Amino acid sequence: MSDTSMNGRTAVITGGAGGIGSAICRRLAQAGATLVIIDLAKEKALELAESLPGKGHFVSNASITNSDELKNLADQLQARYGKIDLLVNNAGITTPVAHDDLDSLTDEWIDRIFQVNWRGSFACVRAFKDLLAAGEGGTVVNLSSIAGTTGVGSNVAYCASKAAIDSMTRSLARALAPQIRMVSVAPGWVLGEYAKRMDPAYLQAQVDLTPLNRLASPEDVAETIWAIATSLTFMTGNVVPVDGGRPLL
Repeated sequence: MSDTSMNGRTAVITGGAGGIGSAICRRLAQAGATLVIIDLAKEKALELAESLPGKGHFVSNASITNSDELKNLADQLQARYGKIDLLVNNAGITTPVAHDDLDSLTDEWIDRIFQVNWRGSFACVRAFKDLLAAGEGGTVVNLSSIAGTTGVGSNVAYCASKAAIDSMTRSLARALAPQIRMVSVAPGWVLGEYAKRMDPAYLQAQVDLTPLNRLASPEDVAETIWAIATSLTFMTGNVVPVDGGRPLL
């Protein structure tokens, strides 16, 4: 049976101070992990780190779109911890644009979405690869979305970026095995910070389209990541849905 505690393990979470990110941080810290919280909102990340159980947590405002900053952070983590056991590529951005409104999905937004969602995730794996391969090897969880499969999401570029993340997960799972495992976690609608800005009637319509009759919570996503890191250890290259059966309807 797998050890479901994370005592002695170091976990890096990008976008760690956001709604979903903070739930992930809390769950992993409760399991005993030492956390590295990467977020541009450094003060918010520091407040989160101080509220977590355990000791030795570290906060960085390195940009995942700046490979030099990630390399410098990797050097700091090498000196501080010597290895990384889990990397959660949670940081991501989007903006609502109707799929048939091609003109409103500007080149600037397309580039920004792919720069953060896909390139940023890849850059983190590249920067931390040696640390992840140290010791007994590590796990990478990429935050994807069912939008990458269904093509239904906040805009066309967002859906495409999540499909690209799933493709990267499969490619790197093959390339980096057996030292590093790669898994995508693909939620449907999550009641996080983005969803809270939506019209409540629209969110209720999404609930009505979900067989389990509710939307995912940030804690649902966090529990899935914890399980992948600790229990579902004979898994790599997979896309794990957290969607309440949404694609069934």
